[in-house]
Amino acid sequence: MPLHRRHMLRAASIGLALPWLEAMLPATRHRATAASEAVPPKRLLAVCNNLGFLPDNFFPQQAGREYTASPYLEELSAHRDCLTVFSGVSHPGVDGSHSSDVSFLTAAPHPASGGFRNTISLDQWIAEKVGNQTRYPSLTLGVNVKEGRRSLSWTAGGVLIPCENSPSAVFAKLFLQGTAEEVEQQVRRLQLGQSIMDTLAEQARALDRRLGASDRARMDQYVTAVRDVERRMLDGQQWERTPKPTAPSEMPSDPADPAMYMEKTRLMYRMARLAFDTDATRAITLLLDSNNSPTIQVAGATIEDGYHNLSHHGRNAKKLAQLEAIDRAHLRLLSELLGDLQACATPTGSLLDQTLVLFGSNFGDANKHTTDNLPVLLAGGGMRHAGHLAFDPQKNYPLPNLFVSMLQHMGFETDRFASSTGTCRGL
Repeated sequence: MPLHRRHMLRAASIGLALPWLEAMLPATRHRATAASEAVPPKRLLAVCNNLGFLPDNFFPQQAGREYTASPYLEELSAHRDCLTVFSGVSHPGVDGSHSSDVSFLTAAPHPASGGFRNTISLDQWIAEKVGNQTRYPSLTLGVNVKEGRRSLSWTAGGVLIPCENSPSAVFAKLFLQGTAEEVEQQVRRLQLGQSIMDTLAEQARALDRRLGASDRARMDQYVTAVRDVERRMLDGQQWERTPKPTAPSEMPSDPADPAMYMEKTRLMYRMARLAFDTDATRAITLLLDSNNSPTIQVAGATIEDGYHNLSHHGRNAKKLAQLEAIDRAHLRLLSELLGDLQACATPTGSLLDQTLVLFGSNFGDANKHTTDNLPVLLAGGGMRHAGHLAFDPQKNYPLPNLFVSMLQHMGFETDRFASSTGTCRGL
């Protein structure tokens, strides 16, 4: 007997909607989670500047460990031995000009096409595996991001996770506990959802006897997923009553002016370091929304035009000089971040040894709106880095292969991510 798609399990004033079953419509996938914690824990910080960098200044001319540093890589000379620069890499099928930033960590093709649906991002893949081991499964940060419009973080269902643009809000999340009454109110909210499947167990068993084999398997998966949500609720209850770490400094003040783009970036890097240092999370993304930024302030330089207009420089010498000043400021901030992570000692080395820092852009050349030959750096993580891995700039190497290598290095048993064809050659 066919089931209506609105059929629910009901008991004790609780209703639970069923998943899609063959008895209704074709089933959809569900998210399964399971992982074991790596020791020492590995972490990911992924940063995307969605207006890219001047290619001629970014990429070295020579491949291998003995490359001569490009003008931009000179800003990272102190960290040369703990980073790899990639050229000739891109996401297969990812086009779409400015829309391509949403696919930077997902590799979902054709992001500007009608009916586009994104896929899970690298950070959320990690969060599904080990997110229950920290207070926050992940943090999604942004600088000058238009709320709800852009993000690097996407769920398995292709849903955007909004960026947090306020460094002070991140600081509060990391260190401010709240009153005892507020904590107990949150615990009670969590407790309301703890026993859903226990209450509905008999209804579920009765329904199970009416289903075919494939639907029973799907219902089993669905019940497992619901119980996983309940486990996460229990984890949340535990974290609510676990005191937060003591703040190492005063709460930062949020720069009010979007023109203070570089200072906002510096503060977000600091928040990421604090989150990793306190093991509040293992996965952080940071979208630098340069396309949504005005004429920005850069120390030691005079910037006279908006960031986006400068990216369309048309080889104009004055615009190129301003854009180079901005690009160099980005690399100096990255160098500062890597130094701060290196300075954080852990029982097994430094925080940089445990943190993979992926830094790059969805644009190979913002002036031409190209999405091939992406500027990408990978730093830290305790890897034996390869200097400059130079792939074919005309027939690009799949960037998702790097993601697979990163996941394996973090201790995950996987040989696929998005459009990957294997692990990253040469890394």
